[in-house]
Amino acid sequence: MRRPRGVLDSSAAALLEGYDWLPVRRARGVDGVAHTRVLGQRAVGLCGTDAARFFYDEDHVRRHTAVPWPVQNTLFGRHAVHTLDGTRHRARKDYFLTAVTPVSAKALADRVSAAWVDVVASWRPGRPVVLFDEASRMLTSAVCAWAGVPLAAADVPAVARDLVAMVDGFATPGPRHWRARRARGRREAWLVELITAVREGRLETQPGTALDLVAAHREPDGELLAPRLAAVELLNVIRPTVAVCWFVAYAGHALHRWPEHRHALGLDNSELTTAYAHELRRFYPFAPFIGGRAVRDLTFRGQRIPNHALVLLDLWGHNHDPALWGDPYAFRPERFLGRDIGAFELVPQGAGDPATNHRCPGEPLTLAVLETLVMWLARFDHDVPDQDLSISLRRVPARVGSGFVLVPR
Repeated sequence: MRRPRGVLDSSAAALLEGYDWLPVRRARGVDGVAHTRVLGQRAVGLCGTDAARFFYDEDHVRRHTAVPWPVQNTLFGRHAVHTLDGTRHRARKDYFLTAVTPVSAKALADRVSAAWVDVVASWRPGRPVVLFDEASRMLTSAVCAWAGVPLAAADVPAVARDLVAMVDGFATPGPRHWRARRARGRREAWLVELITAVREGRLETQPGTALDLVAAHREPDGELLAPRLAAVELLNVIRPTVAVCWFVAYAGHALHRWPEHRHALGLDNSELTTAYAHELRRFYPFAPFIGGRAVRDLTFRGQRIPNHALVLLDLWGHNHDPALWGDPYAFRPERFLGRDIGAFELVPQGAGDPATNHRCPGEPLTLAVLETLVMWLARFDHDVPDQDLSISLRRVPARVGSGFVLVPR
């Protein structure tokens, strides 16, 4: 079937409608496939496990030229690993796979646990704190120490604000976007100086840290990464880890809405804690969709996808697909107990094999950090005052309106 003629550009609607934009258009299409236009380009929206397999097959979809400049200038950085395919992508990804291992994820979780204890000790009973803000600063301090990036305590708040801004402004025009671009410029320049100092022998690094690895990483042609590009990829380890503060605030929100889970989580039940972290990432909104570029004329569920069209994989719709999850708008961590999760089922950070395609290689860090903090939050004695607990699906990325305020007892 050919794309319907006369399809209007839907970019403005995407900005206004947020997470519902692509699911609504898929619902209007044939077999759940949406035909639209974004940024003046033909686009086809897909959803489901078969769609995820299709999307992550480089014989169908590639990332080169698919990531818009506004997203590169804020979230990922220019010419980051997210924009590469084939041999170049796998070679660049070796850096991330070497930096993120089960051992290093455990080391980060231990740092986060210790940092959380210190943060909580600084809170005074009866004085409100904003969980989102506290988590962003704590995670900034912990991940920089883990990555081998020297960061003075006095500089943590400013760095945390910039790392949050990069994420907060990637999908919107206006002040949030420009704040994100300025933040990226500052942090890339900061890390360029550190990487240059490492390469010139003026700064010692601990072997195996993210800073050490990126400073030494070479492209397939044998050349070191340019300092600015090395800074981009180091940020692509640090920034997503700090972005877990979105899910820490969501965890506070979920524990407040469904307090029946708190007791069991506080018992250090690792299976339940992992299931809870999975359900947080499935249930709550973060990235609405991801995009790639069709490498040739394709067909999916009988629908034509023209060569070079944008192919959009609906992450929000996938994680709330009743055929896959059953009662998807109910928060049920138990759905992940005793269940092996297929590589194309739970997709908040992409699908497939992180070693060979574009699934986020930092997912183990996200899970390790989130599992640690969920357990601590479940145990923490606090009150939740009246506040704005709404989560607008028109805002991308969505977040708890108040940042989730709690009052230590």
